[in-house]
Amino acid sequence: MLSLFNRLNTRQLTRLRKLTGLFLHEKQFTAAAGMALSDKMRVQIAAQACLLILNRNLSDFDGWYEIIVYPDAFIVEYEHVDEAGVLHSSERTLGGEAWGKGPVILSWADADPEGQGARHFGSNVVLHEFAHKLDMLNGVANGMPVLNKDMKREDWTRIFSCAYERLLRELEHGYHVSIDPYAAQSPAEFFAVVSEYFFMAPEFLQKHYPGIYREVSLYYRQNPLKQV
Repeated sequence: MLSLFNRLNTRQLTRLRKLTGLFLHEKQFTAAAGMALSDKMRVQIAAQACLLILNRNLSDFDGWYEIIVYPDAFIVEYEHVDEAGVLHSSERTLGGEAWGKGPVILSWADADPEGQGARHFGSNVVLHEFAHKLDMLNGVANGMPVLNKDMKREDWTRIFSCAYERLLRELEHGYHVSIDPYAAQSPAEFFAVVSEYFFMAPEFLQKHYPGIYREVSLYYRQNPLKQV
């Protein structure tokens, strides 16, 4: 069993297995660039994705159907227009990416739970990319997913904005930061990164960002620190 699931009790594991089976039935896995994609790999990816919705709904992953898996990091080409109207092209090497109504794309070298692909302590590319998918339920990844009815938008906005701005200030002044600096790329990346920590290193997130931990716990309807 993946260490990621060690905090789950028997009832939760049973639900996770059910969700994983339904997910595998609904989603298509596509191997890319010569990837040899086994049933075990599919289950490992699906189970990690479904951990995010353990106490939510499988419908949170509606509106798209494909997971593309590369053997290693993949190159994505981007185009953007600068302020002068000049078109620029660039390339980025990624371990994962999530498209709005399109696929989730993963590098197995980064996603393999039994490998050494983690970028840093608390990282998990599967949780990261599928957190983006949840964030996109309202149309765009912006760090403001569709909140549960018992949550207050004002609280989420205030707590996340303060934490995000604090991270930006720390990086601007060259201070050591407690979480992956990639979280500073955008509010959407901040949400995805803290989602990784919430499941992979909950004690660490609760210590350094207690307000964030509380809001994310309400959102995912889970509290890993009380599931041990």
